[in-house]
Amino acid sequence: MRTFRPTPEDAGRRLDLFLAEQLALSRAQVRRLLARGAVTVDGRPAAANDKGAPLPAGSTVEVAPHERPDDQRAIPEPDVAIRVLAEGPGWLALDKPAGTPVHPLAEDERGTLLGAVIARHPGIQGIGEKGLRSGVVHRLDVDTSGCLVLATEPTTWQRLRDAFAEHRVTKVYRALVAGRVEAGSIEVGLAMARHRPARVRVVDAAEAERSRSVRITETSWKPIEHRGDTSLVEIRPRTGHLHQIRVTFAHLGHPLLGDRTYAPPKIAARAPRHLLHAAELRFEEIAASAAMPADWPH
Repeated sequence: MRTFRPTPEDAGRRLDLFLAEQLALSRAQVRRLLARGAVTVDGRPAAANDKGAPLPAGSTVEVAPHERPDDQRAIPEPDVAIRVLAEGPGWLALDKPAGTPVHPLAEDERGTLLGAVIARHPGIQGIGEKGLRSGVVHRLDVDTSGCLVLATEPTTWQRLRDAFAEHRVTKVYRALVAGRVEAGSIEVGLAMARHRPARVRVVDAAEAERSRSVRITETSWKPIEHRGDTSLVEIRPRTGHLHQIRVTFAHLGHPLLGDRTYAPPKIAARAPRHLLHAAELRFEEIAASAAMPADWPH
């Protein structure tokens, strides 16, 4: 058990920010500790929804013993197939199948892309965020298919991570959405509405102005083909936020077919998964393109 006694300067700080600093963890990792009931404040268990609670002056915060994320290891899975789109010194671009998670959330989870990569490139263990996210530079939703790049050595991981954070990576997606869509672009403020299962919400300008947790996202698009009451759309997100494309198009009134999180039931039922595909990814020497998946309607 680790015990922390916040200083007067810490009083009023968010619990998750305080613990992230003290434990050298990410806020997402702290949230998982809270969800497990591993944290108490003045003897009272803190739950996941207490992450933003202000620390009382003179309080005592206790954290139960826990395994550090850096020490966790994904299971190598040589039987999980991978398709390499391109590779070079320090990086690997793969075609992620729909339905395959990028990385495990627990050490015993199987069927992930990272597990398949570790079986072939064991040196990726410990790269970047380490643990169950070794080598992971960016992510795609489980049901999103297409281009994903992993780093196989530390300096490349940092270089690519910086490039994604600074919006210097060109990303091209294709989506099949409801309605007739014309070319356009939009800036939208997004914030987390729920973590598990994840859901993102659009915020108005007033909230975006006063809240630090809101991210302003940028998305542009053009139609490739109109198919009856649907549109095949090419999308270029300049920023990268969880569910950015899905929630933005739902906000515009053109939700993705098959999207059971953001689309109305009748539109969600028109495909077995949300129809979003990462078609291209380019940055400096990296250039990868992934063919449209076979399960898309023709």
